[in-house]
Amino acid sequence: MKSKTLDTVTEESILTLSIVKWIILASIIGAFVGGAITLFIKTIHLAMAFVHVMPYYYCLLPFVLVMTAGVTQSLSPDAQGHGTEKVIRSIHKDQGKIRLRVVPVKLFTTISTIVFGGSVGQEGPCAQIGAAMASGISRLFKFNTEDRKKLVICGVSAGFSAVFGTPIAGAIFSVEVLFMGKLLYSVLLPALVSAMVSFQIAQAMGLDYHNYLMSVSQVFDIKLLLLTVLSGLFFGLVSVLFIEVMSLVHKQIKSISILPSLKTFVSGVIIILIGYVFSTDYLGLGIDVIDRSLSGQTIVWYAFLIKIFVTSLTLGAGGSGGVLTPLFFIGSTAGVLFADFFAMDRSMFAAFGFVSVLAGAANTPLAACVLAIELFGATIAPYATIACVISFFMSGYRSIFPSQVLSSDKTASIVMRQGEEVEGFTTHYNYKTRRLMARGRMSAKRLIKRQKSTLKSFFI
Repeated sequence: MKSKTLDTVTEESILTLSIVKWIILASIIGAFVGGAITLFIKTIHLAMAFVHVMPYYYCLLPFVLVMTAGVTQSLSPDAQGHGTEKVIRSIHKDQGKIRLRVVPVKLFTTISTIVFGGSVGQEGPCAQIGAAMASGISRLFKFNTEDRKKLVICGVSAGFSAVFGTPIAGAIFSVEVLFMGKLLYSVLLPALVSAMVSFQIAQAMGLDYHNYLMSVSQVFDIKLLLLTVLSGLFFGLVSVLFIEVMSLVHKQIKSISILPSLKTFVSGVIIILIGYVFSTDYLGLGIDVIDRSLSGQTIVWYAFLIKIFVTSLTLGAGGSGGVLTPLFFIGSTAGVLFADFFAMDRSMFAAFGFVSVLAGAANTPLAACVLAIELFGATIAPYATIACVISFFMSGYRSIFPSQVLSSDKTASIVMRQGEEVEGFTTHYNYKTRRLMARGRMSAKRLIKRQKSTLKSFFI
């Protein structure tokens, strides 16, 4: 009896010490990252206010893209692309080691890209900057590999929280985005603490956050439920479109055998032409369009299609930035299109699209559901959750983050190997599904043959 009591006391003491340790470490990471990200975001806003007073400021984008691509390639290749993907890759393949020189390079290239009209977000670089700072601190104090990975995840959580002002969603995103279908519960507490501290630091330093509280009737509405399910399918397809276009544009740019700087410059010229012909709404962060969508204002139906292409081209050409803010733009404007088609509330379905495209493209349905509550209020949660989960399943084994590791089936009909990266996944169907598909093809051929015979006899 004494031995069992002693074991219990020892176990609880160890757990208590572990909790205290990670609360302290996560608070330190949150404070450092929150302060750095706040200064970064304020710098972007100041630069935009200074540059955007000039007419046709975006005409300098081709030169800026060439510069950012050159700076990144020569000083820190690790800073290329959208930052969250690089962090995921470093955790899975480099034991969470991220060089501190990523921070200044990412700061400079992201500010340049966004200010002069590149269609990217600020959250990816913030996640990478937070992760790099956390990795640097772990090396300074010689933490082991597992603790370093935890601290890097805390950096991601703190960066997300400081950008969007959603600490709970930021924490869940950081522990959900590494694996498709798996949540890292062992890092949940430090991720939450770092996110909360980062959020409080950012607020104290003057960052303002705007929530779009919405009210949804709690009386059961079968029409709204059915349309929510249908919207989840639609947003899942939008997620697939974004992922596939992003991949295709990257491959096409790489396949063109001309001077890399010339490819980058031409891509920038194409973005300029899109901004001139259509609207500058598709350049930069696009926050104004997101605000208009969530406010229920009219948005042209093809807005999300142009944003998909411009974002893919910006990142494919060597621009630096994140993909989550463009995802929010794409989702909210697609939601307005869906609402207009079915004569429903624009604001509501823009909100559904805002979080559902994130769930589908990033494979983070839980973070998306919590984000809906933090941004739009609790009453929207039941419907938003349905749309998010359906969008997550509809996107299949694809991701905007190719280094995500597969951890759980989305359907038993498709063969999935646990531990495989999304980037290397090839679709294979199980035996029963292949038989059903073969029967379906045979039935379709017989039907077509019968229709041809009927038409032939009719004309004869």
